[in-house]
Amino acid sequence: MAFDLKVPSVGESITEVQIGKWLVKKGDFVRRDEPVVEIESEKATMEVPAPVTGILSAILKETGDTATIDEVIGHMEEKDAPASSDSSGKGKAEKIEQKETSKPARALDADTDLEPEVSQETRPTTRVMPAAQRALADKGLEARDVEATGPGGRLLKEDVMRHGSSMVSAQMPEPEELDAKTLAGYREEEVVPMSPMRRTIANHLVSAQQNAALLTTFNEVDMSGSMALRKQLQDDFVKKYGIKLGFMSFFIKASVEALKLVPELNAEIRDNSIAYRNYYDIGFAVGTEKGLVVPVLRNAEAMSYAEIELAISEFAQKARQNKISMEDLKGGTFTISNGGVYGSLLSTPIVNTPQSGILGMHAIQDRPVAVDGQVVIRPMMYIALTYDHRIVDGKGAVTFLKRIKDCVENPMRILLEV
Repeated sequence: MAFDLKVPSVGESITEVQIGKWLVKKGDFVRRDEPVVEIESEKATMEVPAPVTGILSAILKETGDTATIDEVIGHMEEKDAPASSDSSGKGKAEKIEQKETSKPARALDADTDLEPEVSQETRPTTRVMPAAQRALADKGLEARDVEATGPGGRLLKEDVMRHGSSMVSAQMPEPEELDAKTLAGYREEEVVPMSPMRRTIANHLVSAQQNAALLTTFNEVDMSGSMALRKQLQDDFVKKYGIKLGFMSFFIKASVEALKLVPELNAEIRDNSIAYRNYYDIGFAVGTEKGLVVPVLRNAEAMSYAEIELAISEFAQKARQNKISMEDLKGGTFTISNGGVYGSLLSTPIVNTPQSGILGMHAIQDRPVAVDGQVVIRPMMYIALTYDHRIVDGKGAVTFLKRIKDCVENPMRILLEV
C-alpha cells in the first residue's frame, strides 16, 4: 500500500520550506519514524520521519526545491523488513549516512562557550550539508573526496569550494606562462538561492533597523573576579555537574539583575502601549552554518549557574545537529550575543525585535588599565548594549551596563543581591 510523505507543519505563519538532504535513496528500506529527509524552514531545520515501515518508492522534490506545508514530496510503499535486515532495521540497502553518535553534553570551554569541539573518539560519520551536496554535484565530486571541516564532522559548501580551488591551482600553469586573457578564464562566481532561514534573518534585521530607534552604548569589564571564582570552583563544579562553568552563565545572571534594575529593557512596545514583564526569558545567539539562531532560556531568574550551563550545552548540541525546535526559539524578552567566541573585539549588535535591547559580549584581552593610581595588566572585555531609544533612554542604558559590570567584576553581588 502506498503512503504519501508530506511536509509537516513547522510552526505558526510558516507556509513554505526548502527541501534539504534526502537521508535515504529511492528504493531504500526504512522503518517507521526513522528520518527520511531534512527540511529547512525560515527558523530551523528538522527531519521528516517515515510514516510507515517500508520502501521509499518515489522522490518528488529534490534538494533545494521549495514545498508548501502538507505538500507531498515523496511516496512510500508499506512493506515488512527484509529477512536479511539487521536489528537496526537498515535492510538490504544501507542508509546514505549514519546518525550522529549520541553523547552526553560536553563541557564548554571558557573561550568557546557555544562551540565545544567534538573529540575524535566521538566524532560522527561525515554528514553532507545541502549546499555542499549541490556543490559536489556541480563539480562531479564525491563526499569522500573532500575533507570535512564543519562542526561535528559536517561537510560544508566551503570545503567543496576549497577543494575545487586547490584542484584548479594544481592544474594551472606557472605564472610566467599565463597572459591576462588566460588569467581571466579562471575567474568564477557562483549564484545560489538564499535559504529560508537566511532570507528571514535578512528581513528581520532590516525591519529592526527601519522600525526601531537603535542606539548603542559601551562599557568594559575587568574579568579578573569572575575568572578567579571560576578557577577556584571549576573542579568541584565539573565533579558535581559533569560540565564546566563558563562565562555565559555569569552574564546571564548579571543580565537578570540588570533587567530588574532597568525594567524597560525587559519590555516591548505594543501599538501605543508598553508591556513590562515580570519574568526573564533570556535568548542567546548561536551561530550555525545555516545562520544565526537564538534559543531561549525560560525563567532564567529561577535558574542556577549549573542549570544555565547545562541548558546552554544542550542547545549548542542541538544547534550543531540541526535539532533546534520552534519551541526552543519562541519568545524571549532579552538577548545576549557572544561575538567573543569568534574573536570580535567590539561590535554593535542589532536588537531582536520586538525586544528592546541586546547585550554584546566580546573577546577577553589582557590590557593595561589604571587601578588605584597604578598601571596594571588585567583581562578586559568590552561589552555593548544596543537598545530601542523609543522606550529606553540613555540613563537607563548606562545604568544597565554599569550593573552588568559590577556583577561580573564581583559575582558575590549576585549571590548577596547587592
